[in-house]
Amino acid sequence: MPITQFSIPDPYSYLNGFNSYHESEAVKGALPTAQNSPQKPPYGLYAEKLSGTAFTAPRHENKQTWLYRILPSAAHANYQALSEDTYHTSLNFKSDGQNKLHYIPNQLRWNPFDLDEKVDWVHGLHLVAAAGNPTTKSGLGILLYAAGKDMGNEAIYSADGDFLIVPQHGVLDIQTEFGKIIVRPNEICVIPRGVKYRVKLPSGPVRGYICELYQGHFELPELGPIGSNGLANSRDFQAPVAAFDDDEGNPTDYTVISKFNNNLFSAKLNHTPFDVVAWHGNYYPFKYDLGRFNTIGSISYDHPDPSIFTVLTGQSDHPGTAIADFVIFPPRWLVAENTFRPPWYHRNVMSEFMGLIAGDYDAKIGGGFRPAGASLHNIMSAHGPDANAHEKASSVDLRPQKMGEGSMAFMFESTFMVGVSEWGLKSCEKVQEDYNAESWEPLKRHFVNPEKKGIPSG
Repeated sequence: MPITQFSIPDPYSYLNGFNSYHESEAVKGALPTAQNSPQKPPYGLYAEKLSGTAFTAPRHENKQTWLYRILPSAAHANYQALSEDTYHTSLNFKSDGQNKLHYIPNQLRWNPFDLDEKVDWVHGLHLVAAAGNPTTKSGLGILLYAAGKDMGNEAIYSADGDFLIVPQHGVLDIQTEFGKIIVRPNEICVIPRGVKYRVKLPSGPVRGYICELYQGHFELPELGPIGSNGLANSRDFQAPVAAFDDDEGNPTDYTVISKFNNNLFSAKLNHTPFDVVAWHGNYYPFKYDLGRFNTIGSISYDHPDPSIFTVLTGQSDHPGTAIADFVIFPPRWLVAENTFRPPWYHRNVMSEFMGLIAGDYDAKIGGGFRPAGASLHNIMSAHGPDANAHEKASSVDLRPQKMGEGSMAFMFESTFMVGVSEWGLKSCEKVQEDYNAESWEPLKRHFVNPEKKGIPSG
């Protein structure tokens, strides 16, 4: 504490601060002084603006970055739709046909998803669940990734939304237009809408989860009565420093892949897309070490709402209601007196998709919820601790207890009713058919009716 001790070192440098206005240049003097678009930018670079919000968005919401690059992003051939023979289509979903979304009130749980050493990052993306529509910038997508190969002379960007990447296995070496980022299990990374990147795998196969936010951008949650510090602190978020490739004299053919309404398109370039020599702005990729999360909890009685574990939130137009909250359950002390300490049984107006990075989750001790697996409790689907966890928590000696050593569970929580893709429900072959029967049907009746037993009520 308070940082994760990673076995793989990070070779890169970063700029610190969440939603800060940063500037970075890989060549001294590459950033223009005072103005954004001079007639002749330094070193013969092109000025290019990347906007993450409308130009007229309020100042506190406005996100933009100025890029100074060797060639502008517009220098590419036409985009062409990729066929099924080129890339799998498990990203795609439609209102009818094979790739429709299934809206189910049952509790769902998945066995650990497989590694796939035969494919790279783009081939290894699978849509598990979704809600809303990227064409109207409404809702979210929940994806799984599993890959075993480096991307070659390719870059990908999503026009649909921001990617919040949660590694479970293996290391991601991500080259972005802004610079390079290493992301390891127990770290997260956000790649904003429109930012081009490619992924290499320095330690072998990778696997993990993604929440794609179609609407708005991820922000830190308000702290309210907590005060000015706690949960994920702004200073602990890291953005890349400028780094670029220069293929002058040896131009390289590249392919840029666009994720556009959950379909894939590709365009050819005769130069590298990673040619940004300098940049300044507040719209950029960033990463965060979950080990730095400052957990808040009860020091008297009762189990607080899980909102106290929110790392990042994508808010809707209704205050306090999220398109997507990213919530974690890190190692922490439990000290509440006379309290059932695991999460209570509940039905929620929000949908809850849970994943497990490592260890065991304290509300599921039967072994069915394992690292690289997942669960989905949709809107108003009743859930809570399984029978074994309830029995243990109801009778345990309530001494101060360190919970979750070596464990990290997380949740994507959304105000939307979430539909499950054909791949997530059937093709992946990971859905546990006995989830409900194993978890809650064994719960025992403990109620003693005083009227039937002759016991005075009250």
